[in-house]
Amino acid sequence: MKTKIITIIGMLLLSGNMLFAQNEHFTTRGTIEFEKSANMFALIKKLITPDNEAFFTPILESYKKTQSQFTKVKSTLTFNDNKTMYAPIESESANTIFSDLAMSGQPNVIYTDLDTKTSVTQKKVYEEVFMVKDSVRKITWKITDETREIAGYTCRRANALVMDSVYVVAFYTDKIPVSGGPESFSGLPGMILGLALPHENISWFATKVTDAPVEPKAMIIPKKGKVVTNKELVTTLKQLMKNWGPWAQPQMKALTL
Repeated sequence: MKTKIITIIGMLLLSGNMLFAQNEHFTTRGTIEFEKSANMFALIKKLITPDNEAFFTPILESYKKTQSQFTKVKSTLTFNDNKTMYAPIESESANTIFSDLAMSGQPNVIYTDLDTKTSVTQKKVYEEVFMVKDSVRKITWKITDETREIAGYTCRRANALVMDSVYVVAFYTDKIPVSGGPESFSGLPGMILGLALPHENISWFATKVTDAPVEPKAMIIPKKGKVVTNKELVTTLKQLMKNWGPWAQPQMKALTL
């Protein structure tokens, strides 16, 4: 009798789990709205060196009195059939001496094919537009047990290091079984809904996820710009910024993230 009771309980638990799995919903297509936040006070402070502090320190103090510490800009990530399209939403930002800081801006429109692991990035670099065609960035993620609720989804934390020195914290959900994310970040077992570069003073967090059919026009691959690979873009940027002094390194990092 005892064995029969245990068997019946086991069958009930199994059927309950199967029913739960059948009712569990996974989002495979739709649009995610992101908000990018940049700590302008910290970004500007990094530009100050012993050679220019007499000039820039008063400018930074004046900026703090008239501008918000954080700039907020929005973008969307559309996904369908294991392909994603990331695009900024144009906004009117304050016109200041620091408006051209690449780290706080959104210069990229990125189409990614997660099946072929290739991407096409339309990248605006000041007055010039490049079309970067290359493989997706390979990221070695370390998944942790920490979780966080983002846009109605329970997300798990993962950490990584990219470009040898940029520390990345990501939060992904396996309820959206697409290995994409904002900008050029991908490669986790689910969609990245939260992303932070703590030492670069910027972050992206989803504010809304819409589960709906995707219009074909929303996934059109960008075509405008000078065609280059990532390596060729870096060479071009180094040549462009060779006389920029302390401005070169943070701008270069921001434009190649």
